[in-house]
Amino acid sequence: MKLTVYPGNLHGSVHAPPSKSHTHRAYMLAALAEGTSRVQSPLFGEDTNATLDAVQALGAEVEVSGDTVTIRGGNLRAAADVIDCKNSGSSIRMLAGIAAGLAGKTAFTGDDSLCKRPMLPLLSALEALGAEVESNNGCAPFSITGPAAGDEVAIQGDISSQFISALLLGAPLSPSGRTIRLTTELASRPYVNMTISAMKKHGVEVLETDDGFVVPAGQHYTPADGIVSGDYSSAAFILAAGALTGKVTVTGLEEHDPQGDKAVLDILARFGAKVSRTGDAVTVECRKLSGIEVDLSDAPDLFPIIAVVGCAAEGTTRLFGAAHLAFKESNRLQTTAAFLSAMGADITATEDGCIIRGGRPLHGAEIETKGDHRIAMAGAVAALTAEGKTIIDDISCADVSYPAFVSDLRKLGGNTA
Repeated sequence: MKLTVYPGNLHGSVHAPPSKSHTHRAYMLAALAEGTSRVQSPLFGEDTNATLDAVQALGAEVEVSGDTVTIRGGNLRAAADVIDCKNSGSSIRMLAGIAAGLAGKTAFTGDDSLCKRPMLPLLSALEALGAEVESNNGCAPFSITGPAAGDEVAIQGDISSQFISALLLGAPLSPSGRTIRLTTELASRPYVNMTISAMKKHGVEVLETDDGFVVPAGQHYTPADGIVSGDYSSAAFILAAGALTGKVTVTGLEEHDPQGDKAVLDILARFGAKVSRTGDAVTVECRKLSGIEVDLSDAPDLFPIIAVVGCAAEGTTRLFGAAHLAFKESNRLQTTAAFLSAMGADITATEDGCIIRGGRPLHGAEIETKGDHRIAMAGAVAALTAEGKTIIDDISCADVSYPAFVSDLRKLGGNTA
């Protein structure tokens, strides 16, 4: 579905959508726990729905009533039918780690984009732990036959934090526990911290070592109820719009949440925007912006929207530390540079980020999202500052993480058609 966006200022308040990352983990851990867990206020999006369907296929009992998902877990089994993770990298990777701990063969697939995303380091690690793996040259579709009973594995940490989360989530299924050694630096560490925090809520402790993690033997997941907090990753688009065009407030953002994309608040403040917090409500107000350098190694999903802000900032902005963005729903380094260049920005993609010579006026353009939800939303925010109209070729892909994005944009005064 196309969306036309015209320039304008945003004012007002919206509530943050529930965290996609927290929802994935809540569903998976509830399925692994022996008993009944209630997940309140989860994100009902395409990616998280894929995870919910998958845990049902693995044997969990699921009941959805209004804004509460009740999951009766434990005693999971290999899925009888192929699990379709659609476009969700979080689903296919973390579920693979769980499937490897189950007896029998589970097959996974996804859409064309997901089937091009790298899985080989994780699949090789699962093989090293004793699982049998059949794959399409290290990508989906693939199958995993477990149980993987090995107790120690080495893996790169700089390709995807989801690989590490997958190995952690499946570790308690092994009677001997698991030691995970990282052979490189860990990228996107806050996402692994989210996994460890969620596991702790379900009764499993993870120990950190000098070169990785240990999940001691003899632990089992226990049921737990929880409320999914607001998503800083999605809220970043609205907050950035406030920094560019007006004054907006986003509620539902917990101050001490481990989400790495909480860094957006500090980044916007460093650009020069006025950022304030009252409880779970964050307000961002437009001010004169100046270029900065930003290391996004722990918050790579912020790259497209921070690049948009950089285009409005006077001077040079350099974003770095996000080489693994080449393997997201699109190559976000290239797609971000492409749509902003089409709008008149002076931006050059680099191996791990971009360089922006900001302060140049943007103009409307037709933005090709490549089916990437973060490109679609970043393009819509950029359009608020551009002369003329901007056409987003597929805004529906935003439903993956922020189904209410367009309605929230309009609620704040965005002129769209």
